[in-house]
Amino acid sequence: MPRTLDSQITMEKTPSYFVTREAPRRISSMSRDTKLIVVVRNPVTRAISDYTQTLSKKPDIPSFEALAFRNRSLGQVDTSWNAIRIGMYMLHLENWLQYFPLSQIHFVSGERLITDPAGELGRVQDFLGLKRIVTDKHFYFNKTKGFPCLKKPESSSLPRCLGKSKGRTHVQIDQEVIEQLRDFYRPYNIKFYEMVGHDFRWD
Repeated sequence: MPRTLDSQITMEKTPSYFVTREAPRRISSMSRDTKLIVVVRNPVTRAISDYTQTLSKKPDIPSFEALAFRNRSLGQVDTSWNAIRIGMYMLHLENWLQYFPLSQIHFVSGERLITDPAGELGRVQDFLGLKRIVTDKHFYFNKTKGFPCLKKPESSSLPRCLGKSKGRTHVQIDQEVIEQLRDFYRPYNIKFYEMVGHDFRWD
């Protein structure tokens, strides 16, 4: 990480930190004062989105159902598949809480980031101890992508939208499969809500 002045905040991001076993220990040894921001979304939707992205790169992979279940008729979910395991948020959080207090971790709702980006970023700014500068006026909704986009100040250039890999239509999954996965994730979600003190209402 680059050196920073007391008046500056340095940010770095990657989708894999939260689920990488060694990450909390390594980040803690670098700086125990680090504040952590984690974007979470409904784990069923997240798994389907993960699969959709992989399928776009590797069209020959097995079906979602084949990868998600060890035995579908018995409802045995394959937790060794990364797309499933990532959404078991409480397991990952338990690892992080060995190195960081909950007060240094802020969870952003992936759903509300789409429906109310200014509200979610307002809470992020509060968490970081920043003045609320980013507001509703900085966003507009892009109907094509189905996501909010960031307006550039003083129309200096084109708006900033998420890349081509974001906002693509998800693969259609049988409703029964979705219900089985909801049942599977429910106890993990409930425990996660209890740990963070917030109900994300994924059921």
